[in-house]
Amino acid sequence: MSDFAEIILEGKSYKMPIVVGTENEKAIDINNLRAESGYITLDSGYKNTGATESAITFLDGEEGILRYRGYPIEQLAEKSSFIEVAYLLIYGALPTQQELDVFTNEIKIHTLVNEDMRKILDGFPSTAHPMGILSALISSLTAFYPESLNPNQSKDEVNLTIIRLMAKLPTIAAWSYKNSIGHPVNYPKNKLDYCSNFLHMMFAYPTEEYELNPVVVSALNKLLILHADHEQNCSTSTVRLVGSANASLYSSVSAGISALWGPLHGGANQAVIEMLEAIKADGGDSKKFIAKAKDKDDPFRLMGFGHRVYKNFDPRATIIKKAADEVLTALGVNDPILDIAKELEEAALTDQYFVDRKLYPNVDFYSGIIYRALGIPTDMFTVMFALGRLPGWIAQWKEMREQKEPIGRPRQVYTGDTERNYVPMNER
Repeated sequence: MSDFAEIILEGKSYKMPIVVGTENEKAIDINNLRAESGYITLDSGYKNTGATESAITFLDGEEGILRYRGYPIEQLAEKSSFIEVAYLLIYGALPTQQELDVFTNEIKIHTLVNEDMRKILDGFPSTAHPMGILSALISSLTAFYPESLNPNQSKDEVNLTIIRLMAKLPTIAAWSYKNSIGHPVNYPKNKLDYCSNFLHMMFAYPTEEYELNPVVVSALNKLLILHADHEQNCSTSTVRLVGSANASLYSSVSAGISALWGPLHGGANQAVIEMLEAIKADGGDSKKFIAKAKDKDDPFRLMGFGHRVYKNFDPRATIIKKAADEVLTALGVNDPILDIAKELEEAALTDQYFVDRKLYPNVDFYSGIIYRALGIPTDMFTVMFALGRLPGWIAQWKEMREQKEPIGRPRQVYTGDTERNYVPMNER
């Protein structure tokens, strides 16, 4: 294969280098295209544009492959913990026991947030969406740690900022939930591991000890691992783009949270539960809605089935299906919503219509079921997504800064009016 691509524009040839990744992904380097030819490329939604070279996550949608730093997601979900995976994503290698112990203990030291942040939290009405609270409070960390605004922080200073964010986001996330139900907040218990501590802050009552179920803790660990990074998606690209302006990690992640909040991105598992609730309200006949999904003239669509990236199967869904079954069995949940979910799942896995069209249950379908079983309200689902995605956002921001990438500045093709003269008000 040639090491360059030839582009002919207005009879003139331009040679653009070809870049090949470690997994044989091929790209045409057009960094100099505009400077040499005056042309730009047009790629709405950046679906065919590589904005960066990254060593963090490899994703092959056709083959159903997802790897963090080269490690298959199946192995990490089975054998690792969320904190170990976070270390892997952020620092590039699996930690030794000593490195993991240090990382874990540093996070525990910083789980508390400044009490003045309670005043900000108290200013939100109970009707405020938890994602709005989360984004605002993460951004406000720049006020409590103004040194994070310095784009020339030392390596140790950047690391402290990373540790603080890993430690405090679960606290702030749990507090946003408590605010939404009008309950007093719970402070972290640092004798607990990362996931157990979060569950304690979410569900403990002031006068009672929260009883941790190991099946639930294990399922939450897996869920967070499966969501930890997913290549250059909307929120991750947002974090990198904001960070490219030398914005702080807190500001960049706050922007990522806002991007994730969009229903086209992070709201898929919430849409699953809302669909199930609508089916229940209609009488609970899942067969009726399966028939509607098959009818091309019916606007009804099954939420949580198939995937825009994974064309054959979602490797994360296989993992989390087992965890969902374990959670439902361990908790003995009796919920008609979840009964409907199981009926839809069975149809999608066995009905030839869905099999032929690869409309398999995806990770959002099963994560929605687990969160519902745990008693997490639907408007907290995206917050749970953000909790899992945090190490990926941090890793992407860190990589972008270390590679000294330029500020992001997409081009456009202007389609508005050509030059025209201003018309005074009395002549219009």
